[in-house]
Amino acid sequence: MHISFLIHNAYGIGGTIRTTYNLARTLAEQHDVEIVSVFRHRDEPVFDAGPKVRLSHLVDIRKDSAGYEGDCAEHRRPARVFPRAEGRYAQYSELTDRRIARHLRTVDADVLVGTRPGLNVHLARQARRGPVRVGQEHLTLDSHSDDLRKELRGLYPRLDAVTTVTEADAGAYRRRMRLPGVRVEAVPNSVPEPAVEPADGSGKWVVAAGRLARVKRYDLLIRAFATVAAERPDWRLRIYGGGAEKDKLRHLIDKLGLYNHVFLMGPAHPIEPEWAKGSIAAVTSSLESFGMTIVEAMRCGLPVVSTDCPHGPGEIIDNGVDGLLVPPRDADAVAGALLRLINDDDQRRRMGRAALRGSARFDPSEVAGRYESLFADLVAVAGRGSARARLRGSLHRTRGALLGGAYAARDVGRAALRKGRTA
Repeated sequence: MHISFLIHNAYGIGGTIRTTYNLARTLAEQHDVEIVSVFRHRDEPVFDAGPKVRLSHLVDIRKDSAGYEGDCAEHRRPARVFPRAEGRYAQYSELTDRRIARHLRTVDADVLVGTRPGLNVHLARQARRGPVRVGQEHLTLDSHSDDLRKELRGLYPRLDAVTTVTEADAGAYRRRMRLPGVRVEAVPNSVPEPAVEPADGSGKWVVAAGRLARVKRYDLLIRAFATVAAERPDWRLRIYGGGAEKDKLRHLIDKLGLYNHVFLMGPAHPIEPEWAKGSIAAVTSSLESFGMTIVEAMRCGLPVVSTDCPHGPGEIIDNGVDGLLVPPRDADAVAGALLRLINDDDQRRRMGRAALRGSARFDPSEVAGRYESLFADLVAVAGRGSARARLRGSLHRTRGALLGGAYAARDVGRAALRKGRTA
């Protein structure tokens, strides 16, 4: 299959970008895969798609490049296709409308994948007949405004499938969006096996990572850690990430006298070595669309203490087995769960080993296999009137089975290696 991903900016940093690269790189082991970025703001991407994935862009906004288009008149006029209610609307324009339309009319792909609502609208309105159209939801239906949901409800029936990253959000789409004939499937984000030795549970560090944004509720974590530090002053907390809440969090740390116990570390890339230095991961968000940091930490052998917020943590963590779920907005509950693991070395290490095993289901090979099956089914259905198309769909499913076997063989080796590490 030729699979073409359309993404806002493949040269940036973020969960959607990272998981798109992971998926594209794995699918490219057996398929023709490209990532088309609407914008390009730097010379080289942060993430590596591998040698088999083609990367291109539609609009160059690098001010020092010969092809810079950020100041052209067409780019200063507002977009008419990209939905006004979408969060990135101000960055889109008549220029992006035209470039995206040209791309979607001319790309010779079996499957087109949009990676945010505004781009899914472009797929619905501008893609030529023939390719399967798949709209990904990397946030949640509830996170969108009423105006945006109304527009999506009118246009998404033109898509062949919508994927969400949690079963909870897939259920919301099925109940509330009225999408007859559109497959709605939950397929989680993927996280590769880290190239570091997993944590052994001996380091006296709790680790958190993510944007320093209000929704992440690091203020709650810091207040909880005041209780932890009072009972176990030998333990420390590191928070990785940057964002608008940094000054407020710094002030709170000073106010609570935690300057020797809580450290704002700034962004870290790669983050895996920092997870592996810790023994417990903490997530205190009031809302998660998935919970990439939970999986990242588990893949490094850390049990995770997380608020049981919508939508992701409860679908990732097996409560009491590989982590602990606590009520949102409850600092005492967070502190109690952290102390439970801090004060029980055996339980902490046992949960860390369980996290390492359980999180393997989010390996790119597993997630890519699910997407490949979905794509093959959609291609076969789209071409059911053509014997040639039916044959092509059958071949895709056969290749999918072969790829799954290759993935399984590779994972046997990885499992043996992990077993050796955790024995």
